[in-house]
Amino acid sequence: MNTTRLLLWLLGWVVGLSAPAWGQASVRTYHFVVTELPENTPHDAQLFLSGNFVKWNSAHPAYQFKHMLDGSYQLTIQSDLPRLEYKVTRGSWESVEGRESGNARPNRVLYRTDSKTPIDVDLAILSWEDLSGTFHFYSIYDLLMLFSAFQGFLLLIAIPSIQNYNRPANRWLVLLLGLTSVLLFVRTVAAYRDVAQAYTKLLLLPDLILFLYAPIFYIYLRRLLFNTSRPASDWWRHFVPSLIQIGVYMPYLLTDNKLLQLKIVNRDPWLSGLFLVAGLIGLIYNFSYWLLCRRAVRTYQEHHQMSHSTEPQVRYLNTVLTIQAVCLSFWCFFYGLVSVGLLFEVEVLSIAQKNVDVIWLTFSSIIYLLGYYAIHQPEIFKLPDPEPALLPDVSFTVHQLNPATPVQDKLPPVSVDQVLPIKQTELPENVSSSSSESTESILALREQVDTYMKRQKPYTNPNLTLAELAVRLRIPPHVLSKLLNEAYQKNFFDFINYHRIEELKRRLNDPRFRSYTVLSMAYEVGFNSKTAFNRSFKKLTNQTPSEYLNMHATRVELVE
Repeated sequence: MNTTRLLLWLLGWVVGLSAPAWGQASVRTYHFVVTELPENTPHDAQLFLSGNFVKWNSAHPAYQFKHMLDGSYQLTIQSDLPRLEYKVTRGSWESVEGRESGNARPNRVLYRTDSKTPIDVDLAILSWEDLSGTFHFYSIYDLLMLFSAFQGFLLLIAIPSIQNYNRPANRWLVLLLGLTSVLLFVRTVAAYRDVAQAYTKLLLLPDLILFLYAPIFYIYLRRLLFNTSRPASDWWRHFVPSLIQIGVYMPYLLTDNKLLQLKIVNRDPWLSGLFLVAGLIGLIYNFSYWLLCRRAVRTYQEHHQMSHSTEPQVRYLNTVLTIQAVCLSFWCFFYGLVSVGLLFEVEVLSIAQKNVDVIWLTFSSIIYLLGYYAIHQPEIFKLPDPEPALLPDVSFTVHQLNPATPVQDKLPPVSVDQVLPIKQTELPENVSSSSSESTESILALREQVDTYMKRQKPYTNPNLTLAELAVRLRIPPHVLSKLLNEAYQKNFFDFINYHRIEELKRRLNDPRFRSYTVLSMAYEVGFNSKTAFNRSFKKLTNQTPSEYLNMHATRVELVE
């Protein structure tokens, strides 16, 4: 008995409403046979069939199974209903049948056919809710959900303890982790009979995720990417839908436990309708925020590639958005099942229940992902490194380099007497009033950059930035950016990765590196992940690493 079950019951209720009016429909005969019972079933147990045909009476004498000599339990009933919903009990709702894990199972469903002969129905009882124990964890699913919640609690402690903690962004991440972990724990524990009966209102709490998760994640994403320390003045508007949801749920939260249980068991149409509508609105709401987050990441990525040579935050957020997209897809599939049930009157409850379980399990994997990044790439949760000090608001000198001397040693301190007058906001073509002098300056700058890249190999630093390279070259960052765009036709990201790939190609053809794998060399030349390497290699060479090796017949072990 949890929120998922309420949605599933609603699905059955809606499908039932959609059935045609049969008028004086003919009666059908159904013969039920219990073919399998749990081993812990009492030897003197009395079994009853409860359902919508008997107003969900759990122990109606006319619907008691007969214990046959062969050990089976059999019952024959008649009904004119077009759709039967039922469960087997041992005389009360505390002793109703359950799933193999001991959790509550959805109603069994049987549709009337045109057959005039009795319809045989075999029943296999997997467990009894009251004999499975409050925490009878047979299910790997439950364990994965609980482990995810516990890992979330650990991350609440671990992330704030990271040195140089990014407080503006991570306080929202901590809030998100706390909310997600608590609701995952509540949803898993509240699925057990004793907890559900004692604290029925816990069944409503997981729905808070519908309108809280998306806005909190969106605010966190913007704090992380754009370093905004102060929230927007209208930030509270993001949480208006969640406040409305709480207000709508409040009458049920204030309802007596027993009364709420009766509403759930009897499939109260108002309660059922509330959950279906809330879920549908929540789907649209979360999808809208997913689009906003995706657009924010793309905007950041376009700007980021102009000044950085790596994108760990983008990879991390894209992975999270991919998991969220999978959840949204399964969420859409659930409502597709509702539509199928409405249109074709088919039994889809078991599939729908598994689908909702998959949504929550997929959603819980985001916490495992955060744990991975907290261990392997903790810099994501830190404040960004301060940019190197920029040059004074003068300009630069185009130096004539001696190939025998390292570039860094040939660059004396900048002085006003040595430079051409360029303002900090001007572009390279304004270096001189003469276009020929401008072209010569650009060519000299390109020679300066090429020599430095060849000798000093700054691209081997996986976290190299435009500002850092500009300081090393003693060129204003805006001039260097303009030079890369016009002289190389590349942004900074592609420029650095181009040199990394060229260095890797050189090593592939160097006998001294024959014992190295391609992946190990990729890390040595500055790539910080296999995915980033493969993507950049394909983008800049129009070949995968494997295709390049095959074409050049290079004998190097390729680690895929």
